[in-house]
Amino acid sequence: MDSALRRGSLEMVGAMLISGTIGWFVLVSGQPVLEVVFWRCVFGTATLLVICAAFGLLKVGVIGRTALLWAVVSGAAIVGNWVLLFASYSRASIAIGTAVYNVQPFILVGLAALFLGEKITVAKVTWLSVAFLGMLAIVSAHGAGQASGEDYLLGIAMALGAAFLYALAALIIKRLQGTPPHLIALIQVATGVVLLAPWVESGGLPGEPSALASLVTLGMVHTGLMYVLLYSAIQRLPTALTGALSFIYPIAAILVDWVAFGHRLAPLQWLGVGLILLAAAGMQQGWWWRPARVVVKG
Repeated sequence: MDSALRRGSLEMVGAMLISGTIGWFVLVSGQPVLEVVFWRCVFGTATLLVICAAFGLLKVGVIGRTALLWAVVSGAAIVGNWVLLFASYSRASIAIGTAVYNVQPFILVGLAALFLGEKITVAKVTWLSVAFLGMLAIVSAHGAGQASGEDYLLGIAMALGAAFLYALAALIIKRLQGTPPHLIALIQVATGVVLLAPWVESGGLPGEPSALASLVTLGMVHTGLMYVLLYSAIQRLPTALTGALSFIYPIAAILVDWVAFGHRLAPLQWLGVGLILLAAAGMQQGWWWRPARVVVKG
């Protein structure tokens, strides 16, 4: 393995491990979801401003007006995605919310077919069906220490909504090829500050050290540092390896939920999580059955 590939792999692993702990910091903060997302955007904006300045990305002309507008729209989708995903944690658990959230590749396929005219192949339909079976398994079961009834189903619906908004943001970002990704991230979190400011209480940051530390960490580490690691890794790694390493995120989130909060999945839920991750991996890696060629010797 050459040095670039090794470095990219380490950066991707680091980014995914950081992502896997987001739910823990959200719940430990003890703050309302809107305030968690707002302060994440505030501290993320401050961190990404420094990063973009260091890369020389704050110059006039780096991004055009149309690209700026699309970046703002994608920011609105990303912020909505965070709000719904974080709200799902307290209702369906971090593990289930994250697992359901991983249906986003299939939503993106549907949006791309609808708006970009991309073809939906038999392989994609098959993997989508596998993921849907996984969803049914998760919805029909409850694990130890998890919410039940309407709260549980609401949490799953929120995670699905978050996945839809993320897929929508990803579709928009496809239009921003050539725009520095760190600058896109900065515009997204700055958009979040503007959108959420009217909805946040004017009391300022929480006084509890644990809550304050959680919010600062979500902004600086889970937004600023993670974006740097993620985008650097994407630039160095082949797409297949990037997709494979991305599954560290849900696995890490499930382990964190188990260790930190004692949320144990029921056997049927484990089956559902496994089916969703298998389907997402199969689609991203292009796994599909191909008949062996028969060579006829003359």
